[in-house]
Amino acid sequence: MEQAANIFLVGMMGAGKTTVGRTLARRLKLRFVDSDHEIEARCGVKIPVIFEIEGEAGFRSREAQALAELTVLQGIVLATGGGAVLREESRRLLAARGIVIYLRATPEHLFERVRQDRNRPLLATGDPLARLRQLYRERDPLYREVADLVVDTGRQSVQVLTRGLLEQLATRWKASA
Repeated sequence: MEQAANIFLVGMMGAGKTTVGRTLARRLKLRFVDSDHEIEARCGVKIPVIFEIEGEAGFRSREAQALAELTVLQGIVLATGGGAVLREESRRLLAARGIVIYLRATPEHLFERVRQDRNRPLLATGDPLARLRQLYRERDPLYREVADLVVDTGRQSVQVLTRGLLEQLATRWKASA
């Protein structure tokens, strides 16, 4: 399979970016990087602690800096944080430096996946499903703006989803060769 670009996964929290990204990287023999894990490694603390100390604005600044550095790497599959598309500069870098895949899932599917996860500071609210719906309304247009491919994750397995992505990428790479 001929390939030329990095692959950047965007989408809401719980959409499967890390899980699908790891599988995709393994199949393509590329390095997998998770921007949230990189930020935690750099700061030495988990993301909820960064939110607690610096607020969302402080975290978003760290995220934008991490994305600027990570997107210049070569031969990677990058799973971004759910809010990575909020800054215009980050969207521009993602679009310019790789193939962007939006893993789309409904707020209801996302809620099923993340409702037990205590590592989601934006969902530390009385009604996390309503919060997911609000975030989805705000972010879906931004994910679509930056995406080269939009893939509905639904209830399909990671293997089925990855196989479909590999087929779409192969077709894309063949067309650009």
